[in-house]
Amino acid sequence: MEMEPLGKLTVGKPNILLLMADQMAPAALPFYGGTTAMTPVMSRLASEGVVFASAYCASPLCGPSRFSLLSGQLPSRIGAFDNACELRADTPTFAHYLRLGGYRTIAAGKMHFVGPDQLHGFEERLTTDIYPADFSWTPDWTRPQVRPSWYHSMTSVTTSGPCIRTNQIDFDEEVVFATRRKLFDIARAGGTRPFFLMASLTHPHDPFVIPQRYWDLYEGRPIPPPRVRIPREHLDPHSLRLLHAIGADLEAVTESQILCARRAYYAAISYVDEQFGLILQTLRETGLDENTVILMCGDHGEMLGERGLWYKMTFFEGGARVPLVLHAPRTFAPRVVHQSVSNIDLLPTLLELAGLEPAAAAPLDGRSLVPLARGERSGETAVYGEYLGEGAVSPVIMIRRGPLKFIHAPGDPDQLYDLTADPDELVNLAVDPGWRTTADLFLSETARHWDVEHIASEVLASQRRRRLVAAANAVGVLDSWDYQPRRDAASEYIRSHLDLEAIEAAARYPRV
Repeated sequence: MEMEPLGKLTVGKPNILLLMADQMAPAALPFYGGTTAMTPVMSRLASEGVVFASAYCASPLCGPSRFSLLSGQLPSRIGAFDNACELRADTPTFAHYLRLGGYRTIAAGKMHFVGPDQLHGFEERLTTDIYPADFSWTPDWTRPQVRPSWYHSMTSVTTSGPCIRTNQIDFDEEVVFATRRKLFDIARAGGTRPFFLMASLTHPHDPFVIPQRYWDLYEGRPIPPPRVRIPREHLDPHSLRLLHAIGADLEAVTESQILCARRAYYAAISYVDEQFGLILQTLRETGLDENTVILMCGDHGEMLGERGLWYKMTFFEGGARVPLVLHAPRTFAPRVVHQSVSNIDLLPTLLELAGLEPAAAAPLDGRSLVPLARGERSGETAVYGEYLGEGAVSPVIMIRRGPLKFIHAPGDPDQLYDLTADPDELVNLAVDPGWRTTADLFLSETARHWDVEHIASEVLASQRRRRLVAAANAVGVLDSWDYQPRRDAASEYIRSHLDLEAIEAAARYPRV
């Protein structure tokens, strides 16, 4: 979709639009060096904005990553261990801070909220979620040999290709429609209260199927195969556990299936690009773009067959890196920031953009990205990550500092990579005697920053509690936590108790 340049940010407290895609790996995107995916809308945003070239998620899994992004805290600090964890209602999110600061906070799409609080500071939530809000997806570290029936499987790869309709298409079209309608409602109503609107799509998350029109965009276009092929006997222990968790150790996938899945993934990125374009078109049509900061991000990456791995759950670059673009042309000149940053930096960034100060109610593990967006020099700081979900048997810790990445999991060999010299992470420097001192320094930092044994005990205890609650709640009458969007049909469209002329006048945009 072609788009005109977005308007310049005007003086005053800005509106903020956060566009989020699920499982979108930056390496697939043209403005991150990708050569296959076609993304004119996102590429335009990137060309006019600040691109963070080395952004990471706090956890390479949907729920924990999103909860950390919302709260500005690492997963273990807030109990966000896996996709069936509850984000506690007393955890402040950027929606709480912005709402206190005078913002109208609105959410649409995939949030992954679990538990009875389905708002977490959002004043309005326009759609339900695509995933369940209960504890039924709780993993069990005590039985790593058992594959959960509800988790990723290789069916997403082996049955990939074009389709007519899917569950995810239904969901994302609802999200985009609801988002655009809300923007029109805001424009029609007027008022001076700024808005924060988060529109979160579930594509390009697997399954790798997409309507024919997007599939056909890649007809005759070369689909690159995975770059890194590693024999299973040479894989690290966590990667081997992940192969088992997704069933990749049960059947071999063909080269044709791999290329088909990758083509469908690129096509799904083009679908996301078009949906973002529709939202941005509405932003321009309403004139709201003149005072709206746009952030575009992802929750984690996609391995897409690299190293034989699929989906995420790993701190290799394909799983842990995320796209992150800040678009506010009057405030920030277009630039690329190469310093490593994290999604947990979004909360303090949003508050600074809104002219607000974080309260002392909760600690923050992130830092504002505004100085980097301005081009100011900043001392190199570490980016931290944690993985505590399926396929693990103990906490997996990641530290990225400068060109180096360190990965530690009790019981597994440590890993250390120089991403400048070895971007494919093929040479584990932790086993090189010449790098022993550096590896020991990272290990000491890990011990100072994390009580890994305590975190492991908390994860196991949480899993036991949630499995019991999930089993009990499945007996008898189900009282669901799944969010039900509020809607009053009696006040929509034309109703006999409402003045027809007033209704038509209020709904027309622009007004006559």
